[in-house]
Amino acid sequence: MPLAPVTLIGHLVRLEPLAPEHLDGLVDAVHDGRMWDRWYTSIPHPDDMAAEIERRIALQRTGEMLPFTAVRQADDQVLGMTTYYDIDASVPRLEIGYTWNRETAHGTGTNAESKLLLLRHAFETLDCECVGLRTQWVNHQSRAAIERLGAKQDGVLRANRRYRNGALLDAVLFSILRAEWPAVRANLEHRLRHRVPAPATL
Repeated sequence: MPLAPVTLIGHLVRLEPLAPEHLDGLVDAVHDGRMWDRWYTSIPHPDDMAAEIERRIALQRTGEMLPFTAVRQADDQVLGMTTYYDIDASVPRLEIGYTWNRETAHGTGTNAESKLLLLRHAFETLDCECVGLRTQWVNHQSRAAIERLGAKQDGVLRANRRYRNGALLDAVLFSILRAEWPAVRANLEHRLRHRVPAPATL
């Protein structure tokens, strides 16, 4: 699995390798909707953003993660972060997660296209057999979004770890297999069709 940093480009969004230069844009993005102020997520506080960027880059150096910054194509505004992680080259498989986007980008198609770019790269370039996604049991918005992708629920890991407030977390696991990818890709492309700018005519 050649997990070298790569830029994935779509019509609405591009995913750039996470870099310290993204700090100001990510701090601005996390302020949009106070994204850190949700007890059931691990979205970094603005004051912790620099440390989170370094943490993810350090995990990239050890081959444990490949982090991206999501940038809107129309105006180069930084939207948030996402990653490949839990990478197992022996299968091969990986998970997509640690994802968040500024609140005003929700419902605009940028997250769906980000998932399309990440899944396409995983299945068609990295030759993955399986791509996993997970979220928290109480995060109904995230669970619904993963189900809309066409991922199937594998199960629930109860009392998997703790939230920041000390409450026990139940993790919901989903996955997409290589054989399911063509249908998932068609579904995502259909959902995004009306959001792609029409080509200019002379």
